[in-house]
Amino acid sequence: MADKFDVIVIGAGPGGYVAAIRAAQMGLKTACVEKWIGKEGNVVHGGTCLNVGCIPSKALLEASHKFVEAQHDFDDMGIEAGDVTMDVKKMMARKDKIVKNLTGGIAGLFKANGVTALEGTGKVTGSKQVEVTDKDGNAATYEADNIVVAAGSVPVEIPPTPLTEGLIVDSTGALEFQQTPKRLGVIGAGVIGLELGSVWNRLGSEVTVLEAMDDFLPMVDGAIAKETQKLLKKQGLDIKLGARVTGSEVKGDEVVVKYSDAKGEQEITFDKLIVCVGRKPYTKGVIGEGVGVELDERGFIHVDDQCRTSVPGVYAIGDCVRGPMLAHKASEEGVMVADIIAGHKAEMNYDAIPSVIYTFPEVAWVGMTEQDAKAAGIEVKTGAFPFAASGRAMANNATEGQAKVIADAETDRILGLHIVGQHAGEMIAQGVIAMEFGSSAEDLALSCYAHPTMSEAVHEAALAVEGHAIHMANRKKRK
Repeated sequence: MADKFDVIVIGAGPGGYVAAIRAAQMGLKTACVEKWIGKEGNVVHGGTCLNVGCIPSKALLEASHKFVEAQHDFDDMGIEAGDVTMDVKKMMARKDKIVKNLTGGIAGLFKANGVTALEGTGKVTGSKQVEVTDKDGNAATYEADNIVVAAGSVPVEIPPTPLTEGLIVDSTGALEFQQTPKRLGVIGAGVIGLELGSVWNRLGSEVTVLEAMDDFLPMVDGAIAKETQKLLKKQGLDIKLGARVTGSEVKGDEVVVKYSDAKGEQEITFDKLIVCVGRKPYTKGVIGEGVGVELDERGFIHVDDQCRTSVPGVYAIGDCVRGPMLAHKASEEGVMVADIIAGHKAEMNYDAIPSVIYTFPEVAWVGMTEQDAKAAGIEVKTGAFPFAASGRAMANNATEGQAKVIADAETDRILGLHIVGQHAGEMIAQGVIAMEFGSSAEDLALSCYAHPTMSEAVHEAALAVEGHAIHMANRKKRK
């Protein structure tokens, strides 16, 4: 038996490394197990988010957006940039440098907080035992009073489009293109599909997005989703809804995709195809036989509201348990679990978890949509404000989009905030804080916002709930 710890965390993604640091800060002897091998052949921390998810995709989104701005928007501001070109390989190198800096930073945080980094594949072999097998096959068993499983998730593959090296790729492969494909197919119009489709569309690809569902972004308020679809179409994304992929055939350097829609059987040819149809929990082999931790039929670890599994002392957080697969959700669960293990009272408000799509403009939301609230039998009142009426948006050359507040008609309590617009991902925190503290639309309306800011759109939307927006004509209420 190797060392004994108060807490062992399996997985050093945004849930796991945060849980480990927090536990160490609480005075607990903590270890964190990670098996991810980086490009240089060493174990790296950060999981999907830092290595092949949130961070590298944002690096590409930012670079490609600036490229589009330089091409099309600078001239309006009086900036003459001449012929602007994109060096894709240099863009990718910058992305890799950012990833390396951040993953290396976690190793530094572990050292600063006294977290022991264990390299290898972690497996729960008992209620207080974790087996760690390194890349050479050497295994060691560690004992811990508490175990936190933060094993994360992996992309879902579908039989009609098996991954083919360099031609049919998942979200990870789409971050490694070394040149811009002329014709790019994306299966799935979710968060990842729209972001990656946007990157390559901005760099010149003809992008077609095939989405099996008939509705576009059903998790977003209908008005915001409709406007988002219109804006992305205007940018050149060809989004085909109700398009169910039935097969594919690789022909040389091309892939022919077959799908069916309302018009019948269709075919379309691409130079590259990205499969972005969701993710599944990575739990296979993480829990040993006979341990007693319950999994559901889809591989999610069953936990209660405070992330306790069916085995005392064993917790699970992040993508491998219920709820949205979001880095910040995993991180907050990590903090909650570490605090509980340390003997503190802690809980998480799952009704106030924000979501963001980092297209341009960004789409962000928290809480209920107007449609969800009405379906639940809740009478609502809403207020919306277009960025076209915002002075700061005009100055930023970013007048597309709107902010919408959804409030309970009886209590005025804010049920949701949905935004499409520049910096929506930053502004959504106002809705999160408002919902966390049970605020009303009036609370936001009576708050003083800095001028000129994009956030004033949220203020005006809150004012519009009662028809009191200042910088637009208010809708007359039906009598």
